[in-house]
Amino acid sequence: MTSNGRQPAKPRYNSPMRLPKTPVQRLLRDYAIALAFWLPASLLVSWQMYILERRFVPLSYHDILLVYAARYLSVALLTPPIFYVVNRWPVTGGVLRRAAAYGCGYLPFTAAFAVIRWTVLPPWLDESMSWGPRTLQTLLELMYDSFADLLLMYLAVIVAAHAYAYFVRGRRQEIEQLQLRQSLAQSELQMLRAQLHPHFLFNTLQGVSTLIDTARATAQNMLLTLADLLRKALKYGSTDLLPFREELAFVEAYLQLERMRLGRRLEVRWQIAPDVAAALIPQLLLQPLIENALVHGITTAQDGGWIEIEARLQQMQLLVTIRNSVGGASQPGSGVGIANTRARLKYLYGTDASFEFEVLGGNMALARLVVPAFTRDLAHAANA
Repeated sequence: MTSNGRQPAKPRYNSPMRLPKTPVQRLLRDYAIALAFWLPASLLVSWQMYILERRFVPLSYHDILLVYAARYLSVALLTPPIFYVVNRWPVTGGVLRRAAAYGCGYLPFTAAFAVIRWTVLPPWLDESMSWGPRTLQTLLELMYDSFADLLLMYLAVIVAAHAYAYFVRGRRQEIEQLQLRQSLAQSELQMLRAQLHPHFLFNTLQGVSTLIDTARATAQNMLLTLADLLRKALKYGSTDLLPFREELAFVEAYLQLERMRLGRRLEVRWQIAPDVAAALIPQLLLQPLIENALVHGITTAQDGGWIEIEARLQQMQLLVTIRNSVGGASQPGSGVGIANTRARLKYLYGTDASFEFEVLGGNMALARLVVPAFTRDLAHAANA
């Protein structure tokens, strides 16, 4: 997570930043992989042929090893170009046409193989079990004497190249889809957060308007406190997560604002553990829940009521519980507070967070949320 808190709270342990490879580095890497695959194969095949042939004719394993090493080295040098061609023009659209083109590609592959093999070492003569001269005839013999083996190796390279191309393409599509989902989730988070500001402002101004005629001084103080609250909300801009102490300060200021309106009808109880101060929590997550408790639980009772906010850490989780008294019948609300809370927790934490709301016995409501107890220090360490 970056320092402004825009990433989800779940830490992601990333590997150190790697600089992009240059074309030369990619080419060297591709040839190194091809050599690492084909040359060990030459060891196995040469040993097998030595075991089979030595029973009939005397021969040196050193010579047999050189023959097959040169053979598979030639194929290894041709493998990266084939992978490049397949990656550029895979057999997808126009299947028959491209499949035919790759079938015809066997001829230049055989010619290139013969030239490389003929250049690396002199031709090997099976009749005399010795090295022969480099002539045009021996060059042509390299092309047609082992056409079946070359065809199998060519097809193997073509199939492997297509498998790799499809794998890379599928992985790229998965990454693009993941980035798209993250962008959509971030946009949804921004809309959810933006939804809270006008909702909070409208409800608070509505409370102020009820006091303008009867308690002008109180209404003026409420407007000043509201302005301070808005400054705090704008201070963090589009930040998704902030320390619990900052969210708590906002909640305290909001309850002070409501206490100006409700007076002794509102009793606030705090049970805040000291170790929760640095734990990260979504911005403006608690205020809508507290507002919900006030509007539908406390203000509906003629004598008011009480609200209790509890926060503590337990097994690397931040537990926040909001309890409030319930009295009288309340008007159905818009559902912004609870629905918004569930949606934001889902986008930020997935299944790592939970939210519950219930009315107990008809005289008390309870909202409980649990989120991972990450801090900025932990988030920075995860991103290092």
